Amino acid sequence: MTLLLRYKDFRRLFVGNSVSLLGSSVTTVALPLAAVVYLHATPFEMGFLGTVAFLPHLMLGLPAGVWVDRLPYKQILVITDLCQLVLIGSVPVAAVLGVLSLAQLYVVVTLVGVCALFDAVAAQSFTPMLVPREQLLPANSALMLTSSTVNVAGSALGSGLVVLLTAPLATAVDAVSFLVAALCKSRITVSGGGNPLRGKPDLFGGLRIAFTHPVLRPVTIAATLGALGGQMQNAVLVLYLVRVLGFSPGLVGVAVTIAGVAGISGALITPVVTRRLGPGKTFVLGMLLSSCAGLLLAAGPALLSQALRGAGPALYGVNQQTFRQAMVAPEQLSRVNAGWRFLVYGTQPVGAVLGGFLGTVDLRAALIFSAAVMLAGTAVALPVGTAR
Repeated sequence: MTLLLRYKDFRRLFVGNSVSLLGSSVTTVALPLAAVVYLHATPFEMGFLGTVAFLPHLMLGLPAGVWVDRLPYKQILVITDLCQLVLIGSVPVAAVLGVLSLAQLYVVVTLVGVCALFDAVAAQSFTPMLVPREQLLPANSALMLTSSTVNVAGSALGSGLVVLLTAPLATAVDAVSFLVAALCKSRITVSGGGNPLRGKPDLFGGLRIAFTHPVLRPVTIAATLGALGGQMQNAVLVLYLVRVLGFSPGLVGVAVTIAGVAGISGALITPVVTRRLGPGKTFVLGMLLSSCAGLLLAAGPALLSQALRGAGPALYGVNQQTFRQAMVAPEQLSRVNAGWRFLVYGTQPVGAVLGGFLGTVDLRAALIFSAAVMLAGTAVALPVGTAR
């Protein structure tokens, strides 16, 4: 709360992000339902719809860092919000006109993914310019807290709006949220970024910095392995709960809610835990909790597993972002952030495919193998435990 009162520009970024996240959480529910109920999409078509959302990170992840570095961060944030207003807004308009198609949804999801990539890289690189260095941890914790809270509340809101308005029309709420977000961010008084082009653009500069830095290297590798294993688990989680543990749909909902609430709690306690243990040990602790979640689920205690699955990412997510912001020069930060997203988000489609493949053989074995991948990431992160 002190951050929001003392640093007006950060408050504008925070409010804009919070509003757009709330709208996007509605679309997370409404868009797949529009494809299934309104357009009668097949399982393959639904799988493809989920895959295209990750393509921008694979195809543009590295170039995005160079481009964001050359443009004012504020301008990027406002333009990407306005673009998403138009893209998401085209869905309810097409539905009203009776011309909505899966092809349009594929294009919308892909281009929204491009906008989200540029928006995230710019926002993460902008934050150190909006708050003092010693306030980066609480700033990132506040952003993580609102993300976790919105994910829980937004899913319920999205479900209600789908019932009230139908799935395609519910996405109009998301479109409006991006207009509000753009207005908030347009009031930020500094531009940030806009580094002049010096020589040939270095696409791999961000990765080179991350992999040569003694702290960022293990953090980056650990986060990549964690994302790979985590997405493997996500691919089989509901199947395991229903087919192996015999959960009813209602109990599956309870399990998902527990993870969401644990994520909120984790974001709340991250600053306290980090002050007690230090950022390095807190990062390792978060990785360990997330890794153990899969093993616990394979052993049986599903609800406890979900609590760890929710709390762990908050502990390591806030600190890994703070590491990059504190340890990388401002003129290099956008490329490092983009390289990180290229690795972490780019591995998630691979993890989903691997998880699905292993799940067809044995669901419990898929959980154990994915947990082993995450534990390998935790082992890589152990040297970070001494970082301050």
